[in-house]
Amino acid sequence: MTALERWHVGAWTTRGTRPGEPGRTRTLDELHFDVVGLARILGRRLAGRDELQVRLWQNELRPTHTRLCGVQTLADPDNARLLQETAEAALAWLVERAPAGYEFVLTDAVELRPLLDLDADVVAVDAVIQLAATDLPAARLAASHVRRSSTGVWYAGDAVCNWSGPHDTADAAVAAVQAARSDLVEQLRAAGRDDLADTADRWPPVPR
Repeated sequence: MTALERWHVGAWTTRGTRPGEPGRTRTLDELHFDVVGLARILGRRLAGRDELQVRLWQNELRPTHTRLCGVQTLADPDNARLLQETAEAALAWLVERAPAGYEFVLTDAVELRPLLDLDADVVAVDAVIQLAATDLPAARLAASHVRRSSTGVWYAGDAVCNWSGPHDTADAAVAAVQAARSDLVEQLRAAGRDDLADTADRWPPVPR
């Protein structure tokens, strides 16, 4: 499941409208369809009949690539409820596959969030940074994952930007992140946050 090997915090679907909330980008039906689609992209397989139902939802909500999003809804309320139930099952599948130290939650998008429990067996670097709530120059690179570019070189960064590289090998990119993590520990101690620095031996390996 290579699609799940790299992680970033934040939204994994386009944001939509939840009941009682002002509109954002997707209607509730479109948001539910995005959740189902995300799980399929990340490896969830559906039976033939269920796959056909997804195609029918797609035909009604997204029949063409030029159709506007944020306005489409399913005409049949029972069909909308079935889509919601399918989205809930897809979210449960995602929740079971969240990496150690993180959780998937559905707000107005599917979001991956760090668990803010300092007593947990695994404490995400993202959680430490969030709890520190102060400027930590090493934070950005310390929370990075490592990936290979189409040209064969390696970078350390997040889902949007590269913060270190290019590197000739994956190990070199990982070493850059580990060095930033060491700097982060020192910066946390300098900020008087020994409680956060002391979790360093429970930070997960650098994702690659």
